[in-house]
Amino acid sequence: QVQLVESGGGLVQAGGSLRLSCAASRSIDSINTMGWYRQAPGNQRELVAYINSGGSTVYADSVKGRFTISRDNAKNTVYLQMNSLKPEDTAVYYCQLLLILGPLGVKDYWGQGTQVTVSS
Repeated sequence: QVQLVESGGGLVQAGGSLRLSCAASRSIDSINTMGWYRQAPGNQRELVAYINSGGSTVYADSVKGRFTISRDNAKNTVYLQMNSLKPEDTAVYYCQLLLILGPLGVKDYWGQGTQVTVSS
């Protein structure tokens, strides 16, 4: 079992920056990706960005050029640097760990979520 603990959310004015962190409770031996999703009121949860254990990244079009995902494997932590924030970025941000278990399929874990509010 793996627990994910997020931090770094808060209230910021439009144009500002925040850095989210998500730490896993233990080292991850399996091939995996770590990512960030967000969910605004009345909307479905959507992918923001993810990074695999090799460092390759994928971003949603809405955040490209503004957000940067990175990871520190030694600390079992993934980060999301969010710059040039917009009011439409307001949401609860969730961290996900996806383990690739080969023939056993995949297993995902989720953090509890952290609120990001961007005021205009």
